[in-house]
Amino acid sequence: MSRIAFIGLGHMGAPMAMNLVKAGYDLVVYDLVPAAVKTLTDAGAQAAESAGKAVQGADTVISMLPASKHVEGLYLGDEGLLQDIAKGTLVLECSTIAAESARKVAQAAAQRGIRMIDAPVSGGTGGAVAGTLTFIVGGEAADLEAARPYLEKMGKNIFHAGGAGAGQVAKICNNMLLGVLMAGTAEALALGVANGLDAQVLSDIIAKSSGRNWATELYNPWPGVMDHAPASNDYAGGFGVDLMLKDLGLAAESALNVRATVPLGELARNLYSLHSAQGNGGLDFSSILKLYRR
Repeated sequence: MSRIAFIGLGHMGAPMAMNLVKAGYDLVVYDLVPAAVKTLTDAGAQAAESAGKAVQGADTVISMLPASKHVEGLYLGDEGLLQDIAKGTLVLECSTIAAESARKVAQAAAQRGIRMIDAPVSGGTGGAVAGTLTFIVGGEAADLEAARPYLEKMGKNIFHAGGAGAGQVAKICNNMLLGVLMAGTAEALALGVANGLDAQVLSDIIAKSSGRNWATELYNPWPGVMDHAPASNDYAGGFGVDLMLKDLGLAAESALNVRATVPLGELARNLYSLHSAQGNGGLDFSSILKLYRR
């Protein structure tokens, strides 16, 4: 059985690592938060004192970190993790980061004979717990196939988007559209309710009409319409406003790099920035409804 080093046990990383433990893999974990580590060690994983210690003897490394600066800080530099990872090791970098950062780290890994794929995920914390995440992979096809057994224990859908960094590009395109759709859905529902319509009735109409989308079908932003949605739990859990804002910022950065035009993406980014500045950064991103609701 492969020995896996898992670095980053946040809201997404912890349940992903837990699914690997449940699958019987020999897992060594590291995180800056002791409580997160303890949850995994209680389940059968081993704890490491540092990221460098975690990768010793591992033939696979998985990392799940907040942002580009954390990934570059972990892997690159004179004291970066690439110095400690053995040649031939397979690295699955699952964070959502800038495509340029993913390519930069992958190139440095390749120069040291380390195989790396960028494999950002879609599906939220619920998908991480259930093991139904979607992995959007950039890198060599052969490396994806080597990683597939691990990815299949953590997710349900696996796509190969292209070379290094392509997984990140596809992920931010998806999340930019998601941000636009959620903001638009919230706006439409608020308009209907302001005109006297019932939110449930209007949602049912949209879900069966040309305006239907993922939000109206599975993740309605209006409280009480869907019992399982964060909106019906005071917008707790789910995918945070500040995380959506980060991804919309990555989309804007990517657009600048290739001189692409993303007016709706930029509008969504500004709306979520305003919403976050009003103290809602920790709420689920469907709480954008608060901007429109009376």
